[in-house]
Amino acid sequence: MTTWTSSELDKVGNAEELEIASLRKDGTMRKSRTIWVVRVGNDLYVRSVNGRDSDWFRGVLTCHEGRIKASGVDKDVRFEEVGADDKIHDRIDDVYRKKYSRYAANIVNTTLTPQALAATVKLVPRATSR
Repeated sequence: MTTWTSSELDKVGNAEELEIASLRKDGTMRKSRTIWVVRVGNDLYVRSVNGRDSDWFRGVLTCHEGRIKASGVDKDVRFEEVGADDKIHDRIDDVYRKKYSRYAANIVNTTLTPQALAATVKLVPRATSR
């Protein structure tokens, strides 16, 4: 199983944003989107503020694989959905609040809604591309 290196965790976890692209069924990559990312422990998470119906999130659900780019890290990843009942959500919320506190509360709060929580994905590195 592939894991994040300490350097990758630091770079991506400290990045303001990352580029995320999901894999289509035919093996081609969708257009990337720019989104916020948070690090909780040795894991990286993203959320769709528009919930499960957003274009990029629906793409993630197609193959559960894709690519991220942030702060010099360019990595193939697996997208693992985080269940609504998972206890990690409180910690993810706290990191979003702290990391993006320089933004207006109404902007940060878009990452904390039930809709966004239902569209939380853990980024897991993959060893190889398809």
